[in-house]
Amino acid sequence: MQSKQLIELVRNALEDVKARDIEIIDVRGKSSITDFMMIATGTSKRHVVSLAQAVSDKVKAEGVEPLGSEGQSDGDWVLVDLGELVVHVMMPDARSYYDLERLWQFDPIEDDNESDSNVSGLS
Repeated sequence: MQSKQLIELVRNALEDVKARDIEIIDVRGKSSITDFMMIATGTSKRHVVSLAQAVSDKVKAEGVEPLGSEGQSDGDWVLVDLGELVVHVMMPDARSYYDLERLWQFDPIEDDNESDSNVSGLS
């Protein structure tokens, strides 16, 4: 599965279970761990865990096996490692405190929800 397809699959899984403030950060060439990070916010610890589970279930259904997942027992911040895409699902306080968008200091890929232009050129 290409990066663009994986990103759209994960975005749809998160949107289906009402994730908030979904952002994608392109870290290609800046991180040896992954190519993209997706960050989303949940409304409660249970919601955060459910969002991460929805991502895992959706990608598995499409034949992509997550490399790992962390944080389900606490629910403040759950990480799902999909190799080229690492998904961070966080409570609002954790997201604000860790501020991954600022930490990486890259412009997030714009989410216009009207076309695939926000992930065009991804492969």
